[in-house]
Amino acid sequence: MRITMATKYYPPVIGGIESHVRDLSEALVAAGHQVNVVCSNTEHRFVQEVINGVEITRLPRLTEKASTPITRHFGEILRIEGEHSDLIHFHFPYPWGEFQWLFQHPLRRTPFVVTYHTDIVRQKTALGLYSPFLKRFLDKAELIMASSPQLIEYSQFLEPKADKCRHVDFGLNLDHIANNEVAIARAKQLKATLPSERPVVLFTGRLVYYKGVEVLIDSMPLVDAEYVVIGSGPLEQDMIARAKELGVDDRLHMLGRASDEDLAAWYHVADVFALPSVETSEAFGLVQIEAHAAGTPVVSTLLKSGVPYANLDGVTGYSVVVGDAKALADGLNKVLNDPETAAKLGAQAKERALTQFSIPAMVDNVTEVYQEAIDSNG
Repeated sequence: MRITMATKYYPPVIGGIESHVRDLSEALVAAGHQVNVVCSNTEHRFVQEVINGVEITRLPRLTEKASTPITRHFGEILRIEGEHSDLIHFHFPYPWGEFQWLFQHPLRRTPFVVTYHTDIVRQKTALGLYSPFLKRFLDKAELIMASSPQLIEYSQFLEPKADKCRHVDFGLNLDHIANNEVAIARAKQLKATLPSERPVVLFTGRLVYYKGVEVLIDSMPLVDAEYVVIGSGPLEQDMIARAKELGVDDRLHMLGRASDEDLAAWYHVADVFALPSVETSEAFGLVQIEAHAAGTPVVSTLLKSGVPYANLDGVTGYSVVVGDAKALADGLNKVLNDPETAAKLGAQAKERALTQFSIPAMVDNVTEVYQEAIDSNG
């Protein structure tokens, strides 16, 4: 079948949704389907290109408001592509793209599905204005895919439409992490760069409000470990200042961005991975699955999102109260102080990651949803 993907950006733009769209698109092409992606460019320039078999149309970006790129003709181009496609697959949230689509009148009724990646959390004023359009957009979709049962249950927009929602697990290319002898050898080198033999707590991600990085720093006085932080963002200097204030800055290692090779190795270095997110903007936390692929247990928070689904409490790690530094520290110490249980959690985590969150499994599940949507459209 021919599928048109509608999304905000596409790699090389960095982001969880962007990476997911790339992995899914390339895997669909490998399975024999045709895929065209319609997205915004990061500059005021029209680009058409093919990357690993995926046709990409990048529309000139005029500006960006509330993390939403504004482009000309998004809906029009999407309608034209849709008329030559069996199905259109939207990746929410991209309010401008969804708004544009609502005002198109295709000559042929092309069915469309939506992957609902996350609720809009921070832009509450914008959401209030946009919510009528969002409800209409979801009403018109044949089916909606969500990455966890929790997202369907807790989202104010999905719960009323649960009958048309389908839970589809994300798929990740985990081969570069799991059983990677090069990464394991590199891990030994990286471990030797740390100033002590203390166990290692790892965090990777953007240093932004919803990640709970301030909670991570506040947990440090209660955990005798080296803290390795990979990522960048506006809260970086605040984290460093807080660590100095607490007298633990000698155990905080802010590495900025890391290469894919080093990131894979750090997952193997870590004794435990921390995801202390405090807002449901963290809809899933794919980094948890990456840590699991290395056999590393995770301590994450009990958000009303897919985070606890990605990291099953007592199975692949532990879940703790949101926004509580002591609870986070207790969870980390629970892993670090019980190596036998930690090894068991890590083994279970790795098995689940490699079986349940594989790209072939995702492609099979997504194409089943596609076929159901096409069939229901008549």
